[in-house]
Order: sequence, then C-alpha cells, then structure tokens
Amino acid sequence: MFKFCQNNVLTIFFKKTFKMKTIFKFLISVLVMNGVAHATEVKIFDFTELELSQLEVRKVRGADNLTIYTVGSNENGNFFKAVADNAASGLGKEVKIDLNKTPFINITWKIEKDLPGIKENTKKGHDFAARVFAVKKTGTTPLSNRAINYVFSSNNEVGFNAPSPYTKKSIDNVLASTKYNLDEWVTVKSNVKEDFKKYHDLDVNELDGLAIMSDTDNSKMKAVAYYQNIYFSEK
Repeated sequence: MFKFCQNNVLTIFFKKTFKMKTIFKFLISVLVMNGVAHATEVKIFDFTELELSQLEVRKVRGADNLTIYTVGSNENGNFFKAVADNAASGLGKEVKIDLNKTPFINITWKIEKDLPGIKENTKKGHDFAARVFAVKKTGTTPLSNRAINYVFSSNNEVGFNAPSPYTKKSIDNVLASTKYNLDEWVTVKSNVKEDFKKYHDLDVNELDGLAIMSDTDNSKMKAVAYYQNIYFSEK
C-alpha cells in the first residue's frame, strides 16, 4: 500500500515537474521571440532634454532664425516640439542603420500649424512644417551626399515626390499631408532601401545619418510640428 502511494506521489510529482518544464520552456521561447522582435527595431531618438542638448543643430544657410525645439510628453511618451517662425534649422544624428536588416523607417508626427498656399517644389515655397532626412554619404563633402527627404506636406498629396529645387541629390517624398491630417498624430512608414534605389538608383546597404527639420525660411511663415516615435524596422 505504501509503495503504491509512494509511486502515485512520484508519478504526480514527475507529471507536475514535466508540466512546469514545458511551461518554463514556453516562457523562455516567448521571451526569446520578443527579444528578437525588439532587436529588429532600431530606435533613433530618445526625445529627452539630455538628447536635445547633445544633438547637432544645423542652421540653413541664409535663414534669419533658428527653429525652436523643445521636449514635451503625452500618454505615448516624449516628443520634440518644433516652432519655425521665419526660421530653418535641423537636428541631426550620425547613425549606422543596416538597411538589409531594418529597411523601413517609421515616423509618428503631427502638424499643429501648417503652411497653406505655398508651392513646396519651388525655391520660394520649399518649406515643410515637418521633415525627416535619411542621409547616405556618397563623397567626401556634405554636398556630395544623397538624401531622401520624408515630408509632412501642407499642400501636396501623399505619394507626391520630386527633387529638391535646390539640389537633385535630395528627393522630397510626401508621406503625410495636412489636407487629411491637420493637428492629428499620424504614423507613416517607407522602405528606405527601395526609395534610394527608386529615386537615386543607388543600392544602399547602410544609412549614415538622420535629421529632423521644420523650416519656413523661404515662405517667411510660421509652422508648429511634433515628432515622436522614429525608428527602423524589419517590416
């Protein structure tokens, strides 16, 4: 009788142990999977006061004023607020992004005050309330670099693209428009690797830098924009 009970207890113990091992293995696999998923996302900005103080500020040549960038927060985290009043300057960051692993740029942004009526593909109207530059070094000087300029347009349709009126080495690519999303948070995505091939005929494996900019130096107007989540992903 004792042996029977003992064997029965051992059987229950081993069944429970096996079950716990199975659960443990499952939890480990979930954690590993989550870790892999997280690893395929490359975050660009932290949107903190410390980071803002460390980012490279680049004023556009000929601009009267600097764009004012500040840090704010909402239920989804921190963001940079940009106020461009007859101003043009960007915040740049040198980063190495493997476009074979994470080719998609993801941007969450909002335009509070846009630039109605300007012709953005002309020199006099080449201003955007919000834009994100993806930069590839293709020479020894900044002027030789190639860029895709992802913009939140005030006047053009989503999908519109054209070379900058100042240089054909930078392509303006409209990912969002205030025609449909004014004063609303919008998340957009684009395949940077494919964009460089499509617009520059370049096979780019690695990106060298990223910058955000809100500018109104050509139109002499005022724009207010917000940048929140900017990262690269596998898909």
